Amino acid sequence: MTDHGPHVVTQSDGQHPFLATERARKREDLLTATETALAPTQRAVAEGRLAGADTIGLRVGKLLNKYRMAKHFDLTITDTTVVITRKTSQIAAEAALDGIYVLRTPTPAETLTPASIVQAYKNLAHVERDFRSIKATDLDLRPIYHRLEDRVRAHVLIVMLAAYLTWHLRATLAPLTYTDEHPPTPADPVAPAHRSPAADRKASRHTDDHDQPVRSFPALLKHLATLTRNDLRYGTDHTTPLVPTLAEPTPTQRHTFALLNAPIPLTINGK
Repeated sequence: MTDHGPHVVTQSDGQHPFLATERARKREDLLTATETALAPTQRAVAEGRLAGADTIGLRVGKLLNKYRMAKHFDLTITDTTVVITRKTSQIAAEAALDGIYVLRTPTPAETLTPASIVQAYKNLAHVERDFRSIKATDLDLRPIYHRLEDRVRAHVLIVMLAAYLTWHLRATLAPLTYTDEHPPTPADPVAPAHRSPAADRKASRHTDDHDQPVRSFPALLKHLATLTRNDLRYGTDHTTPLVPTLAEPTPTQRHTFALLNAPIPLTINGK
């Protein structure tokens, strides 16, 4: 906590319409789904095909919280009846909080605006993606087979540096991938994000503005791996020396090196 105290971000009107509408829709869908799931059991009890409070309770119990809505229902069970009703007052109380969007941070208001705080919070999704990549997907932080503390620390440092390099590569090579290079800044930071028209064109056509193919970032790395060195022997004489030969770069590979501001290697072993 800083000397400035916590900075609390809320909607000026106390409720965000996008979030309120979505939460209300989801709650009603889940309540309806719960009632639909319970309906066959209620019919079986009403028709006398299911009896006994314990038996009915076990059947209802398996279904009541299937959608995590048990808290919003009152349940009355006897040996021959089951009554399930919504807790309307409790549901209304929860609905009154729909759309309330609060972020609390020690960062002072003069450092980050409310919109910047919300955007920083939403950007944590990228941190979670990178963390998954570090742990298993690409960089394989785990399992760690080192036993000595300094070796474990060195291993983690190398993986973190690799993750940092990957972050830069994703940004630099964005023109060759489906990444939105210029995402529009929403007027309301809480509103759903939208892709730019250029990104939509890339996604629909699978090509860039120069009709060159675009790929996901992992697929681009696999394509770059096809730029190989091949040891070739020309002719049928097996005594002929091998000639190290580089594969001909594709337009995408040439564009990649141009974006990286690095030359495509034309010689081997510095010769």
